Amino acid sequence: MTFVLSALCVLLSIVVIFLVLMHSGKDAGLSGAFGVGTGQGRLGGGSLVERNLNRWTVALSVLWVIDIILLVTKPWE
Repeated sequence: MTFVLSALCVLLSIVVIFLVLMHSGKDAGLSGAFGVGTGQGRLGGGSLVERNLNRWTVALSVLWVIDIILLVTKPWE
């Protein structure tokens, strides 16, 4: 069980880092390279894409925190 949660933690960490980098900031960040939030590019429609990006980031971040809590407390032992 610990191995599965550890592997999930690593995977979620990588995905959450990528999603955070995709958010546009003052300089448009990494998301500028993909056209997120600019209304240009393949993804277009910046506001909808940004809202979905926010939802995915929050949802996966909550799963990541739950995974960390389970790893620390180990309720199955």
